[in-house]
Parts: sequence; structure tokens; C-alpha cells
Amino acid sequence: MAELGGRPTQEPPPPTTTTSTNGDTPNFLPITDPSTTPTRIPTNKKLSLLPLIFLIYFEVAGGPYGEEPAGGPLLAILGFLVFPFIWSVPEVLITAELSIAFPGNGGFVIWAHRAFGPFFGSLLGTWKFLSWVINIASFPVLCIDYLEKLFPVFASGLPRKLAILISTLFSSFVNYTGLAIVGYPAVGLGVVSLLPFIIMSLTAKKDWNLFFNTLFLNLNFWDNVSTLAGEIEKPQKTFPTALFSALILTCFAYILPLLAVTGAVSVDQSEWESGFMANAAQMISGQWLKIWIEIGAVLSAIGLFEAGLSSCSYQLLGMGDKGFLPKFFASRSKWFNTPWVGILLSTHDFH
Repeated sequence: MAELGGRPTQEPPPPTTTTSTNGDTPNFLPITDPSTTPTRIPTNKKLSLLPLIFLIYFEVAGGPYGEEPAGGPLLAILGFLVFPFIWSVPEVLITAELSIAFPGNGGFVIWAHRAFGPFFGSLLGTWKFLSWVINIASFPVLCIDYLEKLFPVFASGLPRKLAILISTLFSSFVNYTGLAIVGYPAVGLGVVSLLPFIIMSLTAKKDWNLFFNTLFLNLNFWDNVSTLAGEIEKPQKTFPTALFSALILTCFAYILPLLAVTGAVSVDQSEWESGFMANAAQMISGQWLKIWIEIGAVLSAIGLFEAGLSSCSYQLLGMGDKGFLPKFFASRSKWFNTPWVGILLSTHDFH
């Protein structure tokens, strides 16, 4: 022990020695300093506000694709003005409040467990998982359905099956690389898929007598994002802002194209069926906008798949963490810190 400035300092211990095999020279054993040993720990990057908004957007809507077969523009416009206050706003408020109160992966499973006990928490988790596995399995098929409008080779046979398989595997791998990787591309997918409708709204010549038509469309699944609560940056602040921003984005994404089409195109109501938006875009601005909308529909299907898979896989992770499922289901990738078991189980059901 030595004195330095009146304070004791600890001298480093002498190196450990052993006697060599011939008994002459001592051998020094190497001492490993843990601070100099590189250790690779997977980072768990949290989702920030903007990617979360678009992830929620794809959880719920994904764009104004498929809103046509609803009975005419009148009911659709009225529905998107009224229905959010009846259903979506209360669901958003509940999701925001409970996600802040229980900021862990699992979301609604944790809520049901706290309210009604482990049996009902497990039951809800099982039902939601099965419903989402069936749901997300349809998105790669939907993606290729839109793609075949541009490339008829994908209409049937081996090319179609391979395209569905490749799109499923590729999208699953993107999800495997992490929510941050999924979140920022979701912003791009959302912008590209919405932009042609904005252009259509700006270039359409308005005839206000044609505005009153279309379908009352349900806005649902706001609670699905709650399964990612443990992956959100500053959830107390980010979650409510993201939910309400996504609600506004979703409503405008449906209403603006409806106003544009109903104000510019006069057609028989029987023609309002799936795919009519693309035909209306061609009537308003030409073939180039129709192709853009069809490409946007492909990207929208990819976004829907990524968002649904994220929710589904983190639900299983949360159920594994909370003991509803074996701990194996809570396993994370050592490279990306993502729920690889949940991703694998959620994507096994492709066509």
C-alpha cells in the first residue's frame, strides 16, 4: 500500500507464476483484462415516433385499396367522418392508456391477464395469434394479385407460387432484422402508396354533385400495436402521439381519394368494386397514374404483412416472457435481438 496525496492507493497484484517443467525458469500466466475483451451484445434499438406512426397505419389500413365495394361514395365519406368518433377514437384512447400503464411486449394479453386472470389472458392471446396468422398469410397473395396486373406471368402456375414464396421469405427476413429496419421502410411504403392518390386529388376536376357516394368502412385493429409496447422509445410520450397521428393519416388516406374520384368521375355504382380506384386514376390523369397506384397496392400489401408480422411475433414473445407459453417462445436472435421464434411460427402458413 502506498500513499499518494495523503490517500492510499492499491498496488497491482503481482503476476501469477508457475514453475516450468524443468524447474529452472518460472512461467508467467497471462491475466485477461475483461475491459479489453470485445463482447458483442445485440442492440435493442427502440422505435421512434415517425416509424411507429406508419407501422400503426399499416396495422390498421395500409391505404385506400379495397374500399370501393362498399355501396357508393356517400356512405364511405360519411362513414370516415363519423365512424372514427364512434369506434376508432375510443379504441385509440384505450390502447394508448393501457400501453402506457403496461409498457411491455404482449399488449392486450397482459391487459386481459390483469383484468380477468391468466386463463383469459392465454385464451385471448391464442385467438388473436391464430386470427393474425391467417390474416397475414393473405398479404403475400394479395401482393402478387396486384403484381400480376403489371406482369401477367404471375397469374398462375409455378411463377405465381414462387413469387408468393419469395415475397413471404424476403418480407419475413426484413422483419427478422428488427423493428427499426421495418419502421423506416414503412414510412417510404406509406408515402409511395399514398402519393398517387394525392396527385389524383389535386388533378381531378371537382363536380360537387358527385361527392355523395361509397362505403361505410370499419376502422379497427388499433390495439395490435400494443404488443410492441416494450420496443417503443419513450412510450409514455410516443404512443399517444403516434396513435392519434396514425388515426388522422388513416382517415385522410381514405377520404381524399374518395372526394377526388367522386368529384371527377361519373360512373354507374355497379362499377364501384375492387380495383376501381386504379381505373379512375387512368380516367383522371392517364395510364401512368394507374400503374403507380397498382405499384402502390403491391407496396401496401408488403407494409400490411410487415406490420402484422411484427405485432404477431412480439405477441408470442410477450406471452413467453409472462409465462403464458414456454420460455422458448421468448427467444431473441443473437444478431438482431428480434423474436425469431415468433417470426418463424407466424410465417409458416404461406400459400
